[in-house]
Amino acid sequence: MKNILFLQCSPHGETSLGTQVAREVIERLRDAYPGVSVVVRDLAAEPLAPIAGDYAMAITGSRAFDDPAFSCSETLIAELERCDFLLVGTPMHNFTVPAALKLWIDYVLRIGRTFAGTPEGKVGLLKDRPALVLVRSGGVCTGPFARQPDFLTPYLRHALATIGIADTDFHYLEGVAPDAGQLAAFRRSVAASRALRSFHGESV
Repeated sequence: MKNILFLQCSPHGETSLGTQVAREVIERLRDAYPGVSVVVRDLAAEPLAPIAGDYAMAITGSRAFDDPAFSCSETLIAELERCDFLLVGTPMHNFTVPAALKLWIDYVLRIGRTFAGTPEGKVGLLKDRPALVLVRSGGVCTGPFARQPDFLTPYLRHALATIGIADTDFHYLEGVAPDAGQLAAFRRSVAASRALRSFHGESV
């Protein structure tokens, strides 16, 4: 059975255009794979608790994975480990990932659990899988007409690669009020994405 993890990061919830397109992706995957399991982690509506001292002490103290301080981290990592396809719907906030997604990253990137520290640098411990990232940006951040920097893409790509997920595909819906043509083009781009083709087993 196929397993999908959807990280919903927009504070606008279901009214977000990015979230709506992500939901359309999920429905198409449900049609293609009857019985597919979909886990929705709404990081905006149900925010994670801030990282506290007990978690930091557990990390530096190399405590066992079943230590209570790792409970939230283990839950999030287990969701990620089980999925065959990672779908992220996120806004760009102040040129980078929103705080809700950054906190998820901080819980999931864990030395000795999702990556190993080596003399050559960090090595991911999770298996690779397709990751589709739908980015909603009020400003134009790609192409020749970009008027703001994009720190979200390189940061999130590097963070996921650090734990072993290198097959990451980014698609952007830009502008404060995208028109029907822009939205249609975004939908076509997402439908033809490398991540979805990889998930379907097609050559990319």
